[in-house]
Amino acid sequence: MTTKRKKTGKPAGKGFPAFAIPDCKHFTGYRPCFPDSKCYRECADPDPRGKRILIINLDAMGNVLVTTSILAPIKRMFPRSHISWLTLKNAAPLLAHNSNLDRVYVWEPESWLVLQQMKFDIVMNVDKSIRSGAFTNSVSGATKLGFGIDKDGVIVPLNREAHENYILGLDDHLKFRVNTKPVARILCETFRLDYRGDEYVLKLSAEEEAFCRNWKEENRIDPKTVVVGLNTGCSDLYPNKKLRIDQLVDLVGRLSKIPHLRIVLAGGPEDTVRNAEIARQVGPAAISTPTTEGLRRGLCYLNVCDMVISGDSFGMHAAIGLGKHVIAWFGVTSATEVNLFDRGLKLVPEGLECSPCWKKHCPYGLECIEMVDLQKIVSEVERKARENKG
Repeated sequence: MTTKRKKTGKPAGKGFPAFAIPDCKHFTGYRPCFPDSKCYRECADPDPRGKRILIINLDAMGNVLVTTSILAPIKRMFPRSHISWLTLKNAAPLLAHNSNLDRVYVWEPESWLVLQQMKFDIVMNVDKSIRSGAFTNSVSGATKLGFGIDKDGVIVPLNREAHENYILGLDDHLKFRVNTKPVARILCETFRLDYRGDEYVLKLSAEEEAFCRNWKEENRIDPKTVVVGLNTGCSDLYPNKKLRIDQLVDLVGRLSKIPHLRIVLAGGPEDTVRNAEIARQVGPAAISTPTTEGLRRGLCYLNVCDMVISGDSFGMHAAIGLGKHVIAWFGVTSATEVNLFDRGLKLVPEGLECSPCWKKHCPYGLECIEMVDLQKIVSEVERKARENKG
């Protein structure tokens, strides 16, 4: 197979062979793709770029995981394509080992310089934010989809298909009471993609998979034991998404009565003190995992679980991405927008007119948190545990 080559416009220097730039994903112009290969003359393993696509997604980590669900639809529409993704430094590790992605750029000046020199066939901006919109405007793209900004710095939709997504952000009644679509579907429609309920793409490395197996062995968890992860917290941005410590201690006490079950406390750095207090109160009823070993190791501690109990947080989305059975409670946020892919249960407060509200502080004294039915969680764990044993 012969790859297309760009004309250099100049002959090679004296004593050097003529060369051309191959249209190949692996060619960087820095070093040969394979030892002793002559990429500039004949590509040994050509892989043409096809459609050059840039995804811009600087939202929270959970949103980044949701956005990975558009990768399969992109590949269906453009089987031959080169996909780049621009994201924040803290979210970049989530995109590791993702075979659908060719390049991941971290939001920093060096990446801006590089991307602004490149030309893309399609630019997809997921974020309704001024910085993402401004950057979308600044890069070269034959087609731009999603959101940009206008001359007054106002966020605007760039294509007709993005209008519904745009309006949902401006109308709480439509977003909270009328909309029935999960975010993944809304994204596919925004970017003119075919929605088929594709799942998140979150991959562990072989080393990480081995770590999970070894961790279970070290903690003497046999294959017949059902492991239930309790993602105890969330970011400090929306504190009302997490249960109180006394509720979590109560929940561990109830779950610990179920035979052949182990409980694992999981969380991030913001949950370190909280988890230590829960562990102190419940003692050997739960295994407390480290919260400060980094994002990828945190994914491993969720991966050892068969089920994960969580509020609507990054931990919930990570568990969904890892294919776990998820039991999630909602109050502040919309349950409609989340797809559990038929692996779990959503707990939504009934008869609470103010929910969802997306408020950082509840004027009514955490009422939605008070309404989380702990026994319903226990019943679902029991049901799923029986199913796993069967």
